[in-house]
Amino acid sequence: MVRKASLHTGAVIVGAGSSQRMGADKVFLPLAGKPLLAWPVEVCQNCELVNQVVIVLNESNLDTGRNLVTERGWSKVVEVCPGGKRRQDSVRRGLKELEGCDWVVIHDCARPFLTLDLIHDGLEAARETGAAVAAVPVKDTIKLGDDNGMVRETLHRQQLWMVQTPQVFRFDIITRAHAQIRDEVTDDASLVERLGYKVKLYMGSYNNIKVTTPEDLALAELIIRDRQANASRDWL
Repeated sequence: MVRKASLHTGAVIVGAGSSQRMGADKVFLPLAGKPLLAWPVEVCQNCELVNQVVIVLNESNLDTGRNLVTERGWSKVVEVCPGGKRRQDSVRRGLKELEGCDWVVIHDCARPFLTLDLIHDGLEAARETGAAVAAVPVKDTIKLGDDNGMVRETLHRQQLWMVQTPQVFRFDIITRAHAQIRDEVTDDASLVERLGYKVKLYMGSYNNIKVTTPEDLALAELIIRDRQANASRDWL
């Protein structure tokens, strides 16, 4: 078992970004017949390890988000709240809406391919240090450049990981990190690292892409079609 029955796990689904590179608000863009937001939320809704969900959206999307919660019967969603100026501000607001949680799973709405295994594995990995992030090993050679575009160093690929969400934390650790660290960071794990906690990497998925541009959305459609084709072959 990942956790005792008495422990309570919340999820914060963050979708309050500006979507500038998409050219339209991506939260409600259709992906294989349902809004992008619905993909990760419904995984949390169907996950027995998740007890409650908070969705964080732009102020202008709150009514649409709340209507979607009702229409799709997401009983675990306890709040749809407005985000802040930065992603970390949005997460902080979402954390405040969770009640009585021991653990929290933080996930970007823009990553539609959340799975039950990613949640389960994240909670399992987080037991070691109180913090864990999904990530995949870098496949390409990475070079560190200077301000003039010259190579300074070729980094050891074996030690490089591309970090994704979900990111899983003991609730007291992540709330303390958000309360104490105000510098801008790119992910929640960075806040925890600055408090001196170790963060466990666990295997994510190369299909766990982030939909940022129209090309990403097209790739997501291809991933879904490939999954459907494989599922059909399994029945043959």
